Amino acid sequence: MNVRTPADPTAVAEKPRLGREFGKFWTAAACSGVGDGISLAAAPLMASKLTDDPRLIAGVTMALTLPYVVFGIPAGVLVDRFDRRRSMAVIDFVRFGVMAAFTVTVLLGQTYLAVLYLCFFLVGTGETYFRNASQALVPSIVARDGLMHANGRLVATQSATTQFVGPLAGAALFTLTPVLPFGVDALTFLVSALLLSRLRLTVRQEFIDTAGAESGAARRLLADMTTGARWLWRHRLLRDLAMMAGALNFVSAGAMAVLVVYAHRSLGLSDLGYGLLLAAEAAGAVLAAPVAPVLVRRIGRDHALVIVAATHTAASLTLWLAPTWPMAVLAFFVAACGSVTWDVVVVALRQTLIPDGLQGRVNSVYRLVAWGAIPLGAAAAGMISHRFGPPAVYGFGAVLMVLIMLRMLVGARRQWITRALATEAAR
Repeated sequence: MNVRTPADPTAVAEKPRLGREFGKFWTAAACSGVGDGISLAAAPLMASKLTDDPRLIAGVTMALTLPYVVFGIPAGVLVDRFDRRRSMAVIDFVRFGVMAAFTVTVLLGQTYLAVLYLCFFLVGTGETYFRNASQALVPSIVARDGLMHANGRLVATQSATTQFVGPLAGAALFTLTPVLPFGVDALTFLVSALLLSRLRLTVRQEFIDTAGAESGAARRLLADMTTGARWLWRHRLLRDLAMMAGALNFVSAGAMAVLVVYAHRSLGLSDLGYGLLLAAEAAGAVLAAPVAPVLVRRIGRDHALVIVAATHTAASLTLWLAPTWPMAVLAFFVAACGSVTWDVVVVALRQTLIPDGLQGRVNSVYRLVAWGAIPLGAAAAGMISHRFGPPAVYGFGAVLMVLIMLRMLVGARRQWITRALATEAAR
């Protein structure tokens, strides 16, 4: 019986070559990231022009992330059923059409909150499949010993574009005219789709249709959906990490959902100043991306995740107790460093430990737990901000982060990641 022995995703002696096809994939990710960052800055600004209710402004984040809950698991089944590269290209062509149509409504002055919500709900629906397929596709482009470096580059690029270049451009373009940021975002979806359509894979995808044919019967959709849930539930390490990721995302989503209100009311910043806060977060992520793999190798995966929790705790406390723009810049910078470290550790673990034929289904369940908390965090933040003011959102987040940090400390003392990897390798 052949048993897959997972490699240690952090045990990389030297930086491997990632190859030409990864270069295409990276370029598509960079282009799409710029567009995402532009809209992520422009959409809350648009909402703030249509309403001053923080609950309704936070609704933009809810609309974008609600599809993770509604369509997350079915999307994972589809990731394993269909060609990932072609599907991603098709999705970006569709998102180009959606964003182009929304741009027309802005141009004609027919933008309403419901239209804004609908547009970002559709974009988020495509993102639910796209993100899952994207992470599952990396091992088909990059050798296993290059996964951590590939993920590091992708995280750095995503942070630089989605949180630095994009938000600055989005805020600046919005001050000129609201139509520009959404039009540019539409074009980035188109360019990304064209690049993905030219991508060649070095490893053939394992389709679940093939397994169904060998058994003599087609797999039912419900059975495929539950397969990923059962696998994740039985894998204690990834199951625990999914729950921790959900708690972290609940806090982070709340922080971002009311950020535009916090920036305007508590910090007295302009629309461009709001973009600068997002840029500060991205700067931390970009600077942390090359350092995080080195840090993980030196202190180990277990203690690296304790640092993640500590940085987010410090950031929440700072935003709550010291609501000034210099401290806010520092808080978002530090929190981003922690987020990058989390991705370097956890994404590589999932890509290594989950069999290729199950990548889509298991990742979809993982995302349901981890990302399903995002709309909940946004909704909670909107209500807390409306009742107690924006700083209270970060105070509530600080309390939750202390509890999360204590859980990480217990896990590090028990070496929960190191022991789980050793057990898996011994099977």
